[in-house]
Amino acid sequence: MKRATREVLPGGGLVLAVSGRPGPPPLGFEAADGGRLLLRQGERPLMLGRLDGDGCCRDLHLRCLDGHRSPLPPLGSAAMRTRGNWPHRYARWLEESGDGPLHDGRWRLAERTYFAPGIWTEDFVRQWPDGRLELLCGGGWHGVLPLRRLSPPDAPRVKAYRKHAREGTLAPVLLWWVSFLDGWLLLDGHDRAVAALEEGAVPPCVVLARVQDDEKWRKTADEITEAHEQEMARVAERPAHAGLTHQRATLERGYADAMSWLPYEEAHTDSRPLPGGAVAWDDLAGRAMFECPRD
Repeated sequence: MKRATREVLPGGGLVLAVSGRPGPPPLGFEAADGGRLLLRQGERPLMLGRLDGDGCCRDLHLRCLDGHRSPLPPLGSAAMRTRGNWPHRYARWLEESGDGPLHDGRWRLAERTYFAPGIWTEDFVRQWPDGRLELLCGGGWHGVLPLRRLSPPDAPRVKAYRKHAREGTLAPVLLWWVSFLDGWLLLDGHDRAVAALEEGAVPPCVVLARVQDDEKWRKTADEITEAHEQEMARVAERPAHAGLTHQRATLERGYADAMSWLPYEEAHTDSRPLPGGAVAWDDLAGRAMFECPRD
C-alpha cells in the first residue's frame, strides 16, 4: 500500500495526504432514501440511523450493533507511559489498519484538550443499543457517540486506566469528526474515556478529520484573494483619515487569518449509496431489532 504524504503542523499534529487506496474505506457511511443511514465496517453493520420529524430540527434515531473493531492496536501500560507524539503514532497505525475510515484525500490528526461544555456529559451518548440525537437546525448535534457498549466504572480495565488518568499517562482516545452529525464517533479508547470521566476529567483526545483537498482550498483561496484585493483597492481610493491605517491593518489581518486556516478546514464526510437502497436498510433494521431487542 502506498504510504501517505505527511505535512507536519505546529503543535505536533499532521496532515496525511492519502492516495492510491482501492475501493471504499473499511469503515464508512452508506445512505438511502427517507433519511436512512448505515455505518458499516467491512461487511458488518455497526449502526443504523433514520431521521425523524419535519422542519430543520430533526431527530436521528439510532440502533447500534456489536462488533466494532478498533483501527488501533491494544495499548498496554508500558506503551502509555512511553511519551511520544500520539497523532503521528495514530497516523501510522491508521495507515496500516484494515478497519479504519481512511480513503483518498487529506486527513488532519491533532490533539484536542478543550471541548465546549456538555460535549462529554449530556452529549456523550451512554445508551445502548438505542439512542436518539437531537439535531439542531442545519443538521448539527455536537456530541460524542461510542461505537461499542461502555464498560461500567468498576470494570477491571477501567480501574486500571483510572490510575493512568490520575498520573497523567492516559493515552488519548481517537475521535473521528463526522460533518453531517457535527459531532464525533469514538473509534478507540472507550474504556479510557470512561476512566477519565470517572476521574472528573475530559479524556485526552486525538481527532481525525477529513480536510479540504488541495484543488478545492486553492480555488477558495483564489476567490478570497481576489475579493481582498478589490476591497484593499477601494480603501486606497478613499480620502485619508485618522482610522485608515487601522482599517488597512484589520483587513490584512483578517485575510491572513482566513488564508492560514483554509487548507485545514474540515471537509464533508463522505457517504456512498447503500446497495439495495431503502429496502436493504429496512431488512437490516428488521434483523437488528430481532437479534438485539430493546434493552
